[in-house]
Amino acid sequence: MPRSMTGYGRAVKVFDDFEITVELKSVNHRFFEFFAKTPRQYAFLEERLKKLFSSEINRGKVEAYVSVTAVGVPEETVSPNLDVIKSYVTALHDVGNRLLIPDDISLSHVLRIPDAFSVTKREDDEEALWSEVKATADEALKAFVSMREVEGEKLRSDILLKLEEIEKSVETIEKRSPEVTAQYRERLYSKLSEILHDKNIDEQRILTEAAIFADKTAVDEETVRLRSHIGQCRDILCENEPIGKRLDFLIQEFNREVNTIGSKCNDLEITKLVLGMKNAVEKIREQIQNIE
Repeated sequence: MPRSMTGYGRAVKVFDDFEITVELKSVNHRFFEFFAKTPRQYAFLEERLKKLFSSEINRGKVEAYVSVTAVGVPEETVSPNLDVIKSYVTALHDVGNRLLIPDDISLSHVLRIPDAFSVTKREDDEEALWSEVKATADEALKAFVSMREVEGEKLRSDILLKLEEIEKSVETIEKRSPEVTAQYRERLYSKLSEILHDKNIDEQRILTEAAIFADKTAVDEETVRLRSHIGQCRDILCENEPIGKRLDFLIQEFNREVNTIGSKCNDLEITKLVLGMKNAVEKIREQIQNIE
């Protein structure tokens, strides 16, 4: 089943120490391109997330957003440096007594003392944290892939309809082509009859000219190859692996055969069919750009 290159997935999980949110989205891109936005202190998660997601995503510009919020336990602990505070307060008292300055030291003064408090950041176990982030990321990835598959099925159905349209046009061209040659032979015979005023007409010459015309306008090889391309395209659309690049190459072959038929045809009805096929091929090409 083909997958679209656009997708979105989100998961939120609460563990003993953290609430973790992983959001994943992607847009079209020729290759796999990954960007992650994580809290600065958890930058080590980026490479691990890239490896995890690349195992399931082959093409697309992928962006991942990770939020890690501590639950219950504060991320930072503030502790007073009592020895430092006591030294400052003692020194201030001594200055006040010696210079006869009123003692008005308050808690607000303590806050201004350099190094009166120390801030300790919690040290997290990277492996334990990664285990929790991975569990959340796996859930987001599952939703992301599911959305890609749903969109991919829509693309597949639309492409199959366009292939059916092209196939019907090929069938009509195959039936119409011999008729065009017969009509050319009749027009040639009629024209010569008019010019020669019912004199003897060289039937062999007419057959030769008709054969030359038929050879120049024959599209049998092109229609056979188009049928083969249609079959290949249908087979590829049933595969459970990345198919976008192969389809992109194949649609170029479609375009080549249709253009060749257009250059050979000398008939208004076939020209109309060729224009319709060109339109269908272009729509398929646009859809393929969205397939992984």
